[in-house]
Amino acid sequence: MTTRLDVAAAPGHLIRRAHQIAVAFFSEHLALADVTPVQFAILSAVLDAPGIDQISLAKRVAFDAATSGSVIGRLEAKGWLRRQPDAADRRRKLLVVTSEGEQALHGMQQAVALVQVQILSPLSPDEQARFVDLLARLVQGHEAA
Repeated sequence: MTTRLDVAAAPGHLIRRAHQIAVAFFSEHLALADVTPVQFAILSAVLDAPGIDQISLAKRVAFDAATSGSVIGRLEAKGWLRRQPDAADRRRKLLVVTSEGEQALHGMQQAVALVQVQILSPLSPDEQARFVDLLARLVQGHEAA
């Protein structure tokens, strides 16, 4: 007889629930900013690497390149991001954050920081550090594979 998996204790289920909780906190604290976690990550990554192309950006934020195009389009529509042709290859588009996007991102920083604190709040400071370290090692271990 096969033992049934306790779904509530399964790592995949717990990671999915933690993700749902994190997104809910993000949505709650950034509702007025009208931004999603993926939009925030993309905007932050482009600000850190101005002139990055869409494929490199998708790798940097671990998001599929095709879907990131629609997210980039929404950020462009908000006036937060601009695509410009690469001088060496006009088919390739380079991404830059506009001044409006930079202001918007700056205005979100405090709320995003608060979300991170809220996500980890059930844990003690030592547990928080250990949890983030283990989570980073889990992600890095799977990315390396």
